[in-house]
Amino acid sequence: MLITISLLILVYMIMGKDTSKLLEKVRNIDLRGKINALMERLRPWALKAGRIASRPLLQFYYVMDDEKTSTVDRVLIYAAIAYTILPMDLIPKAIYKFLGILDDGVALLYVYRKIKERITPEINTKVEATLDEWFGVEYEMVGE
Repeated sequence: MLITISLLILVYMIMGKDTSKLLEKVRNIDLRGKINALMERLRPWALKAGRIASRPLLQFYYVMDDEKTSTVDRVLIYAAIAYTILPMDLIPKAIYKFLGILDDGVALLYVYRKIKERITPEINTKVEATLDEWFGVEYEMVGE
């Protein structure tokens, strides 16, 4: 039920509609705890999708885990991660190919724009450490 309400909130916000009644339904839910359950599903998805595709979702995860993040932002982040890694889609990729990928991108971009100022250097350090753990250490060639 949380996933459905979160996705509705995300869609309503993208469309510019009022979300106050929907937000009341999730105000008392421990969203930080719920995101930990999604993290278990994020790693297998990430290993298939690759390091670059995984980076924004990990940034979202660590922003959501920050105690200063608002309930609205947590709901949006939860919805974006769930919509990206779970097999359900408004526009199925198997049928509509590019359009099926585009709806995931719209959700991610909308949420990224809402929370990008919360992505601190400390969060990026955590993201890179997690990516290194999952994919191995990535080395940059200095001076080339």
